Amino acid sequence: MSLRCDMIIRDATVLDGTGAPRFQADVAVTGDRIVSVGDLGGMSADREVIATGKVLAPGFIDAHTHDDRAVLCGPECMTCKISQGVTTVVVGNCGISLAPARFGTRPIAPLDLLGDETWWTFDSFGDYAHQLNKQGAEVNTYAMVGHQTLRARVMKNDVERAATDAEIAEMAKLVDESLAQGASGFSTGLYYRPNAHATEEEVIATAASLASHGGIYVTHMRDEGDDVMDSIQETLRIGRGADVPVVISHHKCTMPENFGRSRDTLALIDRLGQDQSVAFDVYPYPAGSTVLMPWRIRQDVKVKVTWSIPHPEMAGKDLREIAEIWGLPEREAAEKLLPAGAIYFQMDEADVQRIMAHPRSMFGSDGLPHDSWPHPRLWGTFPRILGHYVREVKLLSLETAVHKMTGRVAHVFGIKDRGVIRPGAFADLVLFDAEGVRDNATYDNPTAISEGIETVWANGVATWQSGAVTGEKPGKLVTRGK
Repeated sequence: MSLRCDMIIRDATVLDGTGAPRFQADVAVTGDRIVSVGDLGGMSADREVIATGKVLAPGFIDAHTHDDRAVLCGPECMTCKISQGVTTVVVGNCGISLAPARFGTRPIAPLDLLGDETWWTFDSFGDYAHQLNKQGAEVNTYAMVGHQTLRARVMKNDVERAATDAEIAEMAKLVDESLAQGASGFSTGLYYRPNAHATEEEVIATAASLASHGGIYVTHMRDEGDDVMDSIQETLRIGRGADVPVVISHHKCTMPENFGRSRDTLALIDRLGQDQSVAFDVYPYPAGSTVLMPWRIRQDVKVKVTWSIPHPEMAGKDLREIAEIWGLPEREAAEKLLPAGAIYFQMDEADVQRIMAHPRSMFGSDGLPHDSWPHPRLWGTFPRILGHYVREVKLLSLETAVHKMTGRVAHVFGIKDRGVIRPGAFADLVLFDAEGVRDNATYDNPTAISEGIETVWANGVATWQSGAVTGEKPGKLVTRGK
């Protein structure tokens, strides 16, 4: 072992990402790798960080994001993540991926969550990967190719029907090409209109090359309300049909009549998961956010508008308030706002906590970085878990919480040498104050920066320090199993 390295973080309380008990140690880094962990009093370094009284953990891996465009935008888009300790983001979720598709007009919802036609310029996943590697990013990016994107491209937006055999073959070819060019999986958003008419057989056929590439299937299921149990069974059938691991996105039970059903859904997942690989991500809030869908408006579910193309001045207002201002029923007001986005207060806190605490869970923000008035999960997910749910509610131990945002995510997605602190692992690290970490983002002030995250390193390079971005872009495209 060399007695000199680039950086030593001394006297840290180390949470290594495996869920094992914390321990005191020094951590040495050379280049983009951790080279030693332990009592390193005999080693010297070009830089030393004194971490006495602070926790050193692997950089957080956001298991569910819509950062496909944000990773190309620079610090103005990624401060929301690196300020939370995030060093890797999983993109291309819910069947929505920025590649491979080129559109001459604004894409259909919910693809427009990633932006208008000026951002949809990647004919292949390889083009997207090249751009990402060429300009760099503040975080590492793990990407999937989205079924909704493929349907809009191949079916030329005529998506409210089943695909033909020829269209399925073309989509399957695009999946195969994307996986060969650096994508790591395939995602669906069967809940949404562009994907809802896809049959189970279409999904399996489109994903035909996943197994040969060692890929993963991730899904925003067809239903998270009354038919959630049927949707879980369909999801697992697709996983078996494609012979690949499955991740259920942002698992939840929506609408008041389904509150408490997480007991049943978790039991079903455990039973079916005895014979196949299945995991799920969850965000720590009882409200979700996506595009505004007037046909889903209900009187017993509060809705807050996050953006509107024709009426940008309404961002941040409750739909009921907007309807009163305009003198319209809520559904008509929603239609007048389109294209638009919204927050839906549709879950029960007890379900959220039960899902968070389950052994199969991992944590993802599902934040929408281009919303004018975003859900607070975009800026607060990880500090909220560490502060509110660990320190205050005591739902989880600190070791378990960190594992669910580091080592477990890396294991589920097959991200090699990340999510752990050990010699040979990449130096994705976060130093934080376990007693002071807390989220400040709220539904009324959604972009407030969290407290207690002191320094963040991606591939050995500091991206967040002393409450500010450093401007460095050490992030890489990471792929499953490599």
